[in-house]
Amino acid sequence: MTQTDNCCSIAPYFRVQIGQIDAFKALCQRFVAQTQNEPLCLYYGFCFDGDTVYCREGYQGAEGVLAHLANVGSLLQEALKIAELTRLEIHGPAAELAKLRTPLADYQPQFLVLEHGFRK
Repeated sequence: MTQTDNCCSIAPYFRVQIGQIDAFKALCQRFVAQTQNEPLCLYYGFCFDGDTVYCREGYQGAEGVLAHLANVGSLLQEALKIAELTRLEIHGPAAELAKLRTPLADYQPQFLVLEHGFRK
């Protein structure tokens, strides 16, 4: 059975400063611990390729994204002291993305609109 897909996923890419990868990985463990009990989080984790880090994360609607950002805001500020946010994509249905455009404007994300698909 399929349902309407209101999932919003965030795709942030970070470039970690030289010599800071272990510190960044320690922050990742804190991010995961702080996020795991968020009721609107569908999935969350970090992927690494050298000094490039990608956080794969999905939430039930824009409300889930905003709740997550409020929850991890101080950790994100710590991370941005040792890494640069090089790219930020926000994926989801147009109605959900509309709720995120103003609150996320300072991060200058690319918004990608879901037009075709389903969720099981």
